[in-house]
Amino acid sequence: MDAGDPVEDPVSSSCCSTGREPLPFLQTLQKLWAKKDLQQLQEEAWRGFAALDDPLARLLDILEDRQGGQKRGCVLKAWVTCELQRWLQAQPLPRPAQESLRVAQLQARALHVLTKSSPKLAEPLASLFQLHDADRSFLLARVHHLHQEGRFQEAMVLGTRLKLQPELDIEKMSVPLLLQDRLDLVKNYVADFPDLQRRLLVLMDSWCQPGFDIRALARQYPQLAAVTLSSRVLCRRLRSLQRQYHLDPALCPNVVKQQQLSALRWLCQARFVEKSMSRENWTDHVQDLVGQSPWLQERLVRLLTSHCSAAMASQCALDLSLPEEQLPAAIAARVHQLKLQGRIAKADWRLVEPRENSKEKYYQLCLPREHIHLLASREALALHEARLLQPGRVVGVDMEFIPSFTAMDRQKASLVQVADKDDVFLLDVLALLQPPGGQGEQAFSRAISQLFSDASITKLGYGMATDLQSLGAVCPSLANMKKQIRGIVDLQPVHKQMHEADVAARPTVGKVKKPRGLSLLVQQLLGKPLDKAEQLSSWGQRPLREAQLLYADRFCPPAADAYCLLDVYGALCRGPTHSQILGALGNNPLGASPPEATAAPGPPGASPPEATAAPGQALGSPEEETAAKVPARAFRVVCDSMLHGLARTLRCVGVDAVLLGNNEDHSKLAEVARQEGRVILTSGTPYHKLRAQVGAGRCLSVNCSLRAQLQARAVLQHFNIRVTHADIFSRCQACNGDKYLKMSKALVMQLRGHPQGPSGTGGGAAQSKNKRKPGRASEAAWGGLPYDPPCSWLEMEDLQAGTPATLGNGTRLQLLSVPEGVLRRPGLQHLYCCTRCGKVFWEGSHLGRVTLHFQDILEEAPSRDLAARGAGAISKK
Repeated sequence: MDAGDPVEDPVSSSCCSTGREPLPFLQTLQKLWAKKDLQQLQEEAWRGFAALDDPLARLLDILEDRQGGQKRGCVLKAWVTCELQRWLQAQPLPRPAQESLRVAQLQARALHVLTKSSPKLAEPLASLFQLHDADRSFLLARVHHLHQEGRFQEAMVLGTRLKLQPELDIEKMSVPLLLQDRLDLVKNYVADFPDLQRRLLVLMDSWCQPGFDIRALARQYPQLAAVTLSSRVLCRRLRSLQRQYHLDPALCPNVVKQQQLSALRWLCQARFVEKSMSRENWTDHVQDLVGQSPWLQERLVRLLTSHCSAAMASQCALDLSLPEEQLPAAIAARVHQLKLQGRIAKADWRLVEPRENSKEKYYQLCLPREHIHLLASREALALHEARLLQPGRVVGVDMEFIPSFTAMDRQKASLVQVADKDDVFLLDVLALLQPPGGQGEQAFSRAISQLFSDASITKLGYGMATDLQSLGAVCPSLANMKKQIRGIVDLQPVHKQMHEADVAARPTVGKVKKPRGLSLLVQQLLGKPLDKAEQLSSWGQRPLREAQLLYADRFCPPAADAYCLLDVYGALCRGPTHSQILGALGNNPLGASPPEATAAPGPPGASPPEATAAPGQALGSPEEETAAKVPARAFRVVCDSMLHGLARTLRCVGVDAVLLGNNEDHSKLAEVARQEGRVILTSGTPYHKLRAQVGAGRCLSVNCSLRAQLQARAVLQHFNIRVTHADIFSRCQACNGDKYLKMSKALVMQLRGHPQGPSGTGGGAAQSKNKRKPGRASEAAWGGLPYDPPCSWLEMEDLQAGTPATLGNGTRLQLLSVPEGVLRRPGLQHLYCCTRCGKVFWEGSHLGRVTLHFQDILEEAPSRDLAARGAGAISKK
């Protein structure tokens, strides 16, 4: 008999005469499965397991049965397998010992089932039948058998579940799946094996060498229906694995070469076609990139001859000290002639306009040179530290990075720029960090940590998260600083909300390349872009050139990137539209007066003014004095299906928010708004059509790129909604219901069938008299007072007879969603349920988080309301 064939089981063909027959048992479960009653299904399954004489053997009978081969039957069998595993774990008595021959027979049958079943069954079957302890040669034979049949995915999943990776060939197992771009399975296969991870990287890198044909490799696997892996995707996957496994890029020489070649092409394009890079910067980068690699030198020569004239190519070859044997004969002769002449060719290298003429095209820094301070030593930092860390200021923060032309290298900060209205400080990171661990590094780390953790100093940035990551890459002591930062205002999310059509950029002088990022924002708000000519200079070289500090006579130092943030922020605060967008970020630390805004509409039924929001643009807060505030519980909205998160968040603060179904047409929004007096909240193109159907002020377009909490803040501020502490969680997030019932913990345990539950009815009145012990989440918010919304106690008389977990209105209580750990909390005495959907809530930390997020727009409730609400938090399941 072949080692890969299953061992015959004499009892596998028929069920045991004693105990419950497995196939009728499965039919019973199928009927309950169709009814989708999971609670009754679980109870019936556990009773059935207890009645079986040999549950493991009977499980194999069920899985080997071919009558339930439909997809729904397979799903049910998988559920039965997992449920049997949980049932066996819950049994107090040890399982009966079985003879070794019997165990081997069951393991053989389980392996046979496993090779023909879903990969999801691998883990529960391996646990139930102790397949990890089975004969390794038998298990390996099963894996090889699957591979030979072309079932590559099943073979890899089985090998992974049974921990057979060290004894299998990584190349044989992974190649078919890599060709199908199933990297997820391959990553799981090598997850716990560093040696296999290195071998996988080497294998994938060998496919990146010049001339390798992936299609030729794929022809060795005719079982594959389609090969989806391309060279570009392969390189991207390889770079991702190298970063994830923190492996040496030297393991991937072919990918590094391809990235270097792509970088050379980009540099030549920037230098000779776009004319956006200076000769000095270009030469520095190319020298660092090419080094002494003959292969890259040869590719560089080809690029030079295709992008520029022979004279210019000769001068580049001379500047880069390229070997003459690598050069074409004509260029080599010119280089030799230039060396003999001992002078630089007088070709026109000024590929951009003279700096004097282009100076007026860009944003200018209006500070004297003596107010720009380069801090490149511990002494210089100590001299200016008090001014740098002066509290109560608004500063702009930006960083310059060491250029990285390969994705294998992490971006590292080279210069930190901190600017206020009077001074600019340039902190030379690389100089201050020398020597590693010295006093300079300690002083720099301490100053940066204090700057970013001081909430009284408002730090303006653009893409601050990326800046902090690059800073942590070069200074490990600052790697976890992100958890401690306070007072950050990142203008990049604000810029994303602004449409170019909504911001009229002032005309610029001359013809310039379209700016991006912060330079584009500066152009849109201040009329001129930033000069980025030195952005890609060699920021890793020391000492820094004067041209890098002053951008060569333009008097636009790198400090302009930090300083311009102050002017940009001031323009945002002064603009009538932009200040509303900025309002979601907090108060205005610059002290600029907020602009007048459109008055908010009154309650439903009144005649509100027009909601002037462009499609995709969320508005900010209107002037509070222009209209009376609308109570949150009186504000009613209907949201389209794209704003699911917004609807749930609005319900958190007491707003009556109806959500359109996924399959309902947008015209339904107008119908519901007219019939129920609701305001429409929508996103995208339907805005103008809906606004025409419901009239002025009854429709608002919301930017769906924002997080739900920011969307909610913008809506509440635009419609001038009054939110108090009593409104928080006055509605159910799941169904929008506004009526709760309070349940004692004893009643909940009784309805769940807990053995410690009481035999009485409810005990609500008695429970209300007990002194409440504060839970873990109740100690940290509003004075230590409990969460106690106005609602009545649930009594047994309120439940339907015969179905104790169902309210009189037919709502089934979702009691099984409450974790056992919650019911074991000594401080938890009661829970709440929604009378509309049956969701169960209990005190947790969610209320504190929601209150904290909306604290700047919450109004103080009367003292009696505050006493009723307290500090408790509420969680939901």
